[in-house]
Amino acid sequence: MTSTTDSARGSGWSPERSAAGGHNPYLIAFVVSIATFMEVLDTTIANVSLRYIAGGLAVGLDESTYVITSYLVANAVVLSISGWLATVIGRKRFYMICVAVFAFASLLCGFAWNLEALVLFRILQGLGGGGMATSEQAILADSFPPEKRGQAFAIYGIAVVVAPVVGPTLGGWISDTYSWHWIFLINVPMGLLSLFLVGTLVSEPSGAEEERQRLLSRGLRVDYVGFALVAIGLGSLEFVMDEGQRNDWFGSNMIVGFALAAGFCLVALVFWELTREDPIIDIRLLGQRQFGACFLAMLGTGAIVIATTQILPQFLQTELGYTAMLAGLVLSPGGLVTMVMMPITGWLIGWVQPKYLIAAGSAIAALSMWHLTGITGDITYGYAAMSRIYLAIGLPLLFLPITTASYDGIPPHKTNQASALINVARNLGGSMGVALVQTVLAQRQQFHQTRLVEHVAPSDIAYQQTIDAMTRYFQAQGSSASEAASQAIAWVGQTLQKQVDLLAFADVFWTLAMIGAIMIPMALTLRSIDLKAPARGH
Repeated sequence: MTSTTDSARGSGWSPERSAAGGHNPYLIAFVVSIATFMEVLDTTIANVSLRYIAGGLAVGLDESTYVITSYLVANAVVLSISGWLATVIGRKRFYMICVAVFAFASLLCGFAWNLEALVLFRILQGLGGGGMATSEQAILADSFPPEKRGQAFAIYGIAVVVAPVVGPTLGGWISDTYSWHWIFLINVPMGLLSLFLVGTLVSEPSGAEEERQRLLSRGLRVDYVGFALVAIGLGSLEFVMDEGQRNDWFGSNMIVGFALAAGFCLVALVFWELTREDPIIDIRLLGQRQFGACFLAMLGTGAIVIATTQILPQFLQTELGYTAMLAGLVLSPGGLVTMVMMPITGWLIGWVQPKYLIAAGSAIAALSMWHLTGITGDITYGYAAMSRIYLAIGLPLLFLPITTASYDGIPPHKTNQASALINVARNLGGSMGVALVQTVLAQRQQFHQTRLVEHVAPSDIAYQQTIDAMTRYFQAQGSSASEAASQAIAWVGQTLQKQVDLLAFADVFWTLAMIGAIMIPMALTLRSIDLKAPARGH
């Protein structure tokens, strides 16, 4: 037996325990990435289609946002408990149930007849989608020996990172060309393909089956209190972050109520789960130095990835007049760079400590956000696309090493729980990032509006000179003296508002740059791992 296999056995992994079941593990990585791409794509593809959905169902644009919120809330609730469910039901069985539910719910979404039905089907879709990522990452962790997991997660990571980039472009094209119904219907054939391949190629690891039998032998004890605390706590938190800016945050009694519910339930969850023998969420994992740091790093990564995917197209559409599809195309070059960087990063993980790769990725992400602070009202397509390319270089250096390092020191029977918590971090970080940038944008718009308006006064000499110059300009275009004066004042107002928006967006990118900078020292707190013989689970 080779030394590689020996070290793998030492870490709790062996070929007999592999989920690949005798098949090429890289084929398994590709198979589970199909459903990953489908599910992650669906989190962003609907964003650019909201106005089409609102028009098709005869509802307001604000009401149509519940199509997004309902999915995220359901996704977060199931994601947090999916590790426990995968252990109890069986990893492969649970995964196939999730794919089937997601595909069936997508079919129902495509034929939804009103908003209420669509929201209900999106909740069902979120319940199915939330359980996929946990099982997928655990399957990959069990299909590859520890020293090759970086390569496995590189293949998987292409789907996770590229799908949010492709989503807005694909969603805009489908909605413009065909109908919003098809953004959901395209999931059906992909879901059926995934079910067939998983059922044919993926095996249930012996270790996972042994853990399941151990739990069932003592009688299935469902932590109903823990489940309720998770569902109410995370569901309320997602609602607060998604709806807070639209409802004036804590100026709204509804937001205050949901925030209090989230705070109480999440604090109670910690104390409750620490006293359970079979907790629905293993909170103790967060207390481990390695896993806890990876959890926080994934929070920051999710915030940067999802927030920039949302705020950059918003800037291009509102300030530069880009169409939804053209704004999405700005993100596409970054997706191509990510696809190239993923296998390179997967190779690097075998030679460079994850903490140094994460620190480098954080620095690159921070610099890419700093690049965007130089935005003006006449930046080119190339300037915007290059900012995304810079970020795309750093993302694999974050996502893959964080995912790989998070399993260091985790015993095989806890990989389901670890995977669930890391995916919760990514989704929760994304929601926090979107809420943060929208809040910063609104508050900084108010701040810059107040400061710039101080100089727009009849007593200000510069203002007088500008009005006189623009009045003469409009008179030269054929306007009367009174019309030219009105046009000059309107022009100053429009210019002022544009400057306010540009300064506010620049502040948003500064905020995201600071998140990237904070992640650098956090990454360096991770312990070094033996790249050739990974640490034993403990």
